[in-house]
Amino acid sequence: MSTTLSPSPSAAAQQQFDLGIGGMTCASCVGRVERALRKVPGVQDAAVNLATESARVAMAVPEGSDAAALQARLRRAVRDAGYEPLAPGQADAAEDLSPWAGFLPVGVGLALSAPLVLPMAGDLFGQDWMLPAWLQFALATPVQFILGARFYRAGWHALKALTGNMDLLVALGTSAGWGLSVWLWLTAHAGHAPHLYFEASAVVVTLVLLGKWLEARAKRQTTTAIRALHALRPDVVHLLGKAGEVDVPVAEVLVGDRLVVRPGERIPVDGTVHEGHTQVDESMLTGEPLPVAREVGAPLTGGSINGDGRIVMAVTAVGAETVLAHIIRLVEDAQAAKAPLQRLVDKVSAVFVPVVLAIALATLLGWLWAGAGLEAALIHAVAVLVIACPCALGLATPAAIMAGTGVAAKHGILIKDAQALERAHQVDTVAFDKTGTLTVGQPRVTAFEVVPGVDEGEALAAVAALQSGSEHPLARAVVRAAQARQLVVQAPGAVRAVPGRGTEGEVQGASVLVGSLRWMQELGVDLGPLAARAQALQAEGATVSAMAERTAQGLALRALLAFGDEPKRGAREALAALKARGIRTVMVSGDNRGAAEAMARRLGLDAAAGEVMAEVLPGDKAARVAALQQGGHVVAMVGDGVNDAPALAAADVGMAMGNGTDVAMHAAGITLMRGDPRLVAAALDISHRTVQKIRQNLFWAFAYNVAGIPLAALGYLSPVVAGAAMALSSVSVMANALLLKRWRM
Repeated sequence: MSTTLSPSPSAAAQQQFDLGIGGMTCASCVGRVERALRKVPGVQDAAVNLATESARVAMAVPEGSDAAALQARLRRAVRDAGYEPLAPGQADAAEDLSPWAGFLPVGVGLALSAPLVLPMAGDLFGQDWMLPAWLQFALATPVQFILGARFYRAGWHALKALTGNMDLLVALGTSAGWGLSVWLWLTAHAGHAPHLYFEASAVVVTLVLLGKWLEARAKRQTTTAIRALHALRPDVVHLLGKAGEVDVPVAEVLVGDRLVVRPGERIPVDGTVHEGHTQVDESMLTGEPLPVAREVGAPLTGGSINGDGRIVMAVTAVGAETVLAHIIRLVEDAQAAKAPLQRLVDKVSAVFVPVVLAIALATLLGWLWAGAGLEAALIHAVAVLVIACPCALGLATPAAIMAGTGVAAKHGILIKDAQALERAHQVDTVAFDKTGTLTVGQPRVTAFEVVPGVDEGEALAAVAALQSGSEHPLARAVVRAAQARQLVVQAPGAVRAVPGRGTEGEVQGASVLVGSLRWMQELGVDLGPLAARAQALQAEGATVSAMAERTAQGLALRALLAFGDEPKRGAREALAALKARGIRTVMVSGDNRGAAEAMARRLGLDAAAGEVMAEVLPGDKAARVAALQQGGHVVAMVGDGVNDAPALAAADVGMAMGNGTDVAMHAAGITLMRGDPRLVAAALDISHRTVQKIRQNLFWAFAYNVAGIPLAALGYLSPVVAGAAMALSSVSVMANALLLKRWRM
């Protein structure tokens, strides 16, 4: 839950603030707070979440502005709207309360209301247990005006703002029932015991309080994912200094420090293994249950659990820069965001309460016109006011999103925004980048052919020298091949990368070019004696590149390089699982047609059915995604590299592999922390189930009001039954959303 007001730059001249808000009870409250915040000068957008009781505000901030003044202005707007801006840490403290926290007012209400309901039970047995009027008054009045004071305060603020909310409906309805009972009591003839409605007003207030308490308990369960992530950070670390090991708070750790991590302890921050070796349990990050080996130089992620080895780690990131902090921010962002379906709720809630008040007035006048008398007409109007509270509407969407994103994070699927979560269930086509996504991404040199007269070792060393500064998987494969043969790799000069084609530079005085065969054809390089060999290698499924040298006579071929990669474990099963769901799968590759189709066959893809896109330049991937979308498809793009970022952003849903680059993960709406292609189907499934829960919640919330209001207006529901139904609707929505916590891959 977001409880502090903390700015974070999101764009030039724009800041984002998170503000905790207390006192909201329904969808109408959400709309009122949003309108109040948007009126603050500089506010560009405000999104309020009822389930997390928080607001996210985007402001255009002039340079040199006082951040404290901006925060104070936002807090004042919330207070003027009738709600409480929460102090830092106030709501967080509530997260650790016992399951019975806040039950005292409910318990008092139940104790005072029970004697009032007792006569109803006596009627079932033919007994007259009716309490004297003065005793009914004495029991009901504290419930109405002490326990129910919150409804009067919030309702008065809403009335001053010329809007309505759940509290106003409850206050009006129960006050009418209480007031009618007092009037009937005081105007009754001597010796006549009128039928009073004190039990209706007291029980409705108690039931609403009970419903809000049950909601609060359920909300705490939906935030367990966030709290579990926070709990992964240890409070104390073993700092290795000149005097040996010293225990210090984790907040004092700096980048470059050396920390000792003992067997079974949690790794406190991000870093690398400096001494020792161990097995690390990273299931909290990736969902992968098997521990992974970590040797000297291997990365360590804060929050994971050290195995049976004592290690010394070098700190590389602390605080907000750690992977765990980034994950927490992603989950909090997704839970605070609004899904597109919520817009319908916002539109309805804006007019809901005024319409209900009009219906209640029409009910009162209608029953009076029908000759029912003021007593019966007023009771039916009260029932309309009570049953129409839009609590369930405000909780339907955010409760499901919080539960869905939380359980997804537990299984290594980080959903960055609610829009991606909602859109993913509509995906009918998934486009996969090949290298690093469907394949291991660590190709190796499978063949190195030189033209007659060229020394093979010198040629390979020259290619390795030119590629030594590149992070491309093929470049790294060449460097590894040269190292395996213990060749001396010289430093290149004047290196120039040609995107999507290759690299050019100076190696030991020679101008050397290394790149794809297509680039060589564009440059007019004659493959000569190696042309047939190049075709044969491509037919075998290898990715073939060439090395050429710039001479006085022009560009001359010097060597061919063939690369091979292996499918990722589970890639074939992942594609089969998507096909079983009726989803089309497409592999996008920059390889030549032969190599791409050879890998496609190993993955179970059918090139003849258009499931392979070969020879796609990095800059053209986004265009291929757009072409699929123009064909009427909802497309998810799965990738891991910098060159995949435009395609990830262009797709309806972008999914980045967690073992990929930060740029790819920033562009994608969903990050698969384990880098396992099988998580794609799991992400689509949790999206489908979450949207299903949202729709179920909205259906029941709308259906409850659509059915309940006419029944109450026609006199079929008493205020007590209406109050019970209203409380039950909110609790049922939360309970339905919490069923998502049982989801398994």
